[in-house]
Parts: sequence; C-alpha cells; structure tokens
Amino acid sequence: MTESRSALSVAEIAAIAAIVVIWGVNNAAAKVATESLPPLLTGALRFGLAAVCLAWFVRPPFPNWRSLVLLVVLGGPIHFGLIYLGFSMANDVSPLSVSLQLWIPMTALFAFLLLGERITVPAVLGMLIAFFGIAWMVLDSHAFMDLPAIMIGVGASVAWALTTVIARRTRAVSPMKMQGLLSMTAFVFLLLGSMTFETGQVAAMQEAPPLAWGAVAFGALISTVIATGLAFWLVQRREAGRVTPYLLLTPVVSILIGWGFMGDVLTVQILTGAALTLLGVTIVALAERGLRAGVAPGAKVKV
Repeated sequence: MTESRSALSVAEIAAIAAIVVIWGVNNAAAKVATESLPPLLTGALRFGLAAVCLAWFVRPPFPNWRSLVLLVVLGGPIHFGLIYLGFSMANDVSPLSVSLQLWIPMTALFAFLLLGERITVPAVLGMLIAFFGIAWMVLDSHAFMDLPAIMIGVGASVAWALTTVIARRTRAVSPMKMQGLLSMTAFVFLLLGSMTFETGQVAAMQEAPPLAWGAVAFGALISTVIATGLAFWLVQRREAGRVTPYLLLTPVVSILIGWGFMGDVLTVQILTGAALTLLGVTIVALAERGLRAGVAPGAKVKV
C-alpha cells in the first residue's frame, strides 16, 4: 500500500473521477430502470448479470463464514433492494441520492456503539448537521412528497453502515471475491423477493424499452464491476478515509442529471438541505480520516 499521506497520483485521481461519475449516473439509471421494471426484479437482473462476470473470483476458502453471510445479506439484497424500492417510489432522483450518503455518519455511529471505536466531537457535529440537512430538505413541500422514498434511502444507508462495521471485524477477503459473493446473494434473494411480492414481471420485461435494459446493464457492468473494482483498488492503495471525501461528489452528479434531464424540481430549500447534508457527511468523513491517520497499519482489518 502506498503512503496514505502522499499526493494522489494521476491514475488515482482519474479513478476517483470515474467512480464519482459512474455512481452518480447509476442513481439516475436506477430510477430509469424502475420506471419500467419492478424494483426487486431490477435488482435481481443487475446482480445476476454482475454475478456471471464475477463468478470466477468466488472460490474457497471462505474465512469467518458467519460474518461473511451477514455481510453479504445486509450489503446485498437488503441494501440494494431498499435502494431500488426507493427509486421506484421517488418522484425525483436528487433528494434520495443525497439521503444515501448518510451511511458515512451512520458507520461512525455504529462503530462507536457496537465496536467501542472512538468518536470525535467534529464527527458528532457532522452527524447532527447531516441529519438536520435531511430534515430541512424533506420539509420542503415538493421534497415532502418523496418522504417515503427518502426514509427507505435512510434504511439502505443503515444497512450499508452495518455492512461496513461488520467488514471492519472480518478477516481479509479478496475484494472481487467479496463483490462476487455479494452479487450472487443479491441475485438469489432479490429474485425470490420479486417472485413473492411482485407481479407482471414477464410482461414488464417484454415491454421494457432499450433504455431500461441499458440502465440495468450499466448498473451491472459499469457500476458493480468497473466502478466498484476501481474503489477496491483505491482502498487497497490508500486508507478508505483518504478517498471517501472525494466520493461525496457522487450525489452532485445525480442532482445535475436529475435537474438537467429528468425534470427534478430543485427549490432553494431542497438545495440548502442537500448542501447541509453533504457538509455534515464531509465533516464526518474528514474526522474519520484524521482519526484513522493515527492508527497503526494493520490495527484494523477490512474486507
């Protein structure tokens, strides 16, 4: 691993830019896909295609399998099932995309509550600002219509935060193996969920326009395989806290796409709430980065 305090290389900066753009576009793609396909089916199709690409990496051994099972279930079908359900209910892409960033302060909170990790005053302040920003955004009359979707987004953030905390206590596993396991688990559970709770799947697939299928393929191949692979590559080279603040630009891309191409309504109150949320999340990310800069290498083991 390179020195975490050194300047980012051109390749690392390019990787960060690619991840931000891809993940930002993928939020809009999730909305496009779920306008034509049932949400759980959309997730199943995405991760089924991704699992085919990543199956080669899923080989024994599987250390700490109990933690792995919990991790891939929380981080796979629960997290992404909620995300696709949220986008299927949302009128606009922007508020939900912002709410999904709450996983960062929630990770710090759960690490404090469940693992006894230290939490700093700036991190607590950042959490309060982030949650106030969401509340202020939702109080806007237009954003309030998306309150159920935003709350589902908060639930997805909780699931991903718990996934991250579990990963901190799990023995090292190949990143692509983990992504393959997560994709396979998500595919199976989301497909079963779709068969149980959704109807009209065959008709929806037959009638879905090419744009919807392109959105599914984008999520599977570009977001899941390429962008996540780049993210794992960065984390292997740098501490997670070294790059996380830059990735907070992801919802900015989603907001621009939602406003410019999908008819999102952006009032002053929505923009102010989004800005406060991202400010709070950034404070937490920077506080976490500063805290972990003083941790000896190897003191924390991440998946």
